[in-house]
Amino acid sequence: MTNASLPFNASQQQLALLRLVNWGLKIGLILFATDLFGLTTPPVTLSYVLIFEACYVGFSYRFHRLSMNNNGLLFLTLLLDTLFWATWLYFTGGATNAFVSLLLLPIAISAITLPRWAPWCLTIVSTIFYTLMIVDITEQNSVSVMDHDTSQMPMAANHVMPASHSMDMGSHYLGMWFNFVISALVLTVTVGFIAKRIRQKNAELRYLREAQLRQEKILALGTASAQMAHQLATPLATLRLLTDELVDTHHDAEQLELISEMQQALNRCEVTLADLRLATESIREHKLTEQRVDKLVATLTEQISLLMPEAQLNIAIAPQVESCIVMTDMSLLPALMALIQNGIQASEDNQHQTRVDINIGLSQPNQLSMTIRDYGVGIATHLLQTLGSNMVKSPKGMGIAVLLSHTSFERLGGKLYLKPHPECGTEAIVTLPLSVQKTS
Repeated sequence: MTNASLPFNASQQQLALLRLVNWGLKIGLILFATDLFGLTTPPVTLSYVLIFEACYVGFSYRFHRLSMNNNGLLFLTLLLDTLFWATWLYFTGGATNAFVSLLLLPIAISAITLPRWAPWCLTIVSTIFYTLMIVDITEQNSVSVMDHDTSQMPMAANHVMPASHSMDMGSHYLGMWFNFVISALVLTVTVGFIAKRIRQKNAELRYLREAQLRQEKILALGTASAQMAHQLATPLATLRLLTDELVDTHHDAEQLELISEMQQALNRCEVTLADLRLATESIREHKLTEQRVDKLVATLTEQISLLMPEAQLNIAIAPQVESCIVMTDMSLLPALMALIQNGIQASEDNQHQTRVDINIGLSQPNQLSMTIRDYGVGIATHLLQTLGSNMVKSPKGMGIAVLLSHTSFERLGGKLYLKPHPECGTEAIVTLPLSVQKTS
């Protein structure tokens, strides 16, 4: 169980306890407060209903976790609560019962915990039950008035009063019904709106908290990377001097070829360190530059061909986005390359081929979309929610690479989405805001 589910679990347990209190209240009112509150003496049928409700209350308390993150099941339990309350009210006085307003309790709970359709459905159901009880009590009063009029026919004065009294009670019942409907609507609309705003605020706070934690992790990684990069500068300079000396002292062709490969590797390391310094300066000073999409794709392709010559890239770019402009810094290209490198590794592990498809287009009028699809085995569903926002333990370090890429895109106003492909593999969808468009 996650930490996020603990408050929801506690609320479900409290709701189950509330049902137990409601059931105890019904029993107590029948046994000890029937005359005090003017309740009708219930028939034996209600005893069977209360026994069945006791079983329901015990089951809901024992298995209250079943309704966790299940809006349909929670709505069904609240609907049963409404049915039990309506049944108890019907057998203990109907619309004249002093506790008829308790029909509003399931509506209030659903307005807080469920989507907007749930309180509306319970409002309709409760209003129907209350209307039936109003009609029933009105018909009973009409019958009693007719019997009273028939028995008092010779007395003209007594013939008028019961009719007037019946009209007054009818208006009173109509007012009670109208008051109930207004109360239910207020709970449905107002409480539901407030609960929705609270959920939105909690979601925003949760997102900000996760973003802060992610930034702290990135800061720690960046600090460690900068320190290690600074420490690598001296050994690389030493290796450069040693390889130059080897070139001067060795004249064998095979050894010179090996030394040449060592020099190429050292050149890559030196270029990477130089790019790291430039990227650090660019990020620190928040330097953003305009770059055309086609130029960005060309640079990306060149870097992939240089660093990963075995990669099989299938790039499809929509004509309408070639001249679009995006705001970039030194972190965008490494972030995209990290995603492509992960895709190449996943495809090679699964199909023994380094194939990656890249589709570039528009997801919205002012938003660039880049879809990087690999042909690997895919990512586990439970990791898709955390990959990119938290560091995931992986022998290949993919979790850290995606985390760094996700942070780079966010800083540029973009997003990174991961989803499984219907056939095989994973799609990494990168969205970036567009600046202005320039014609070729």
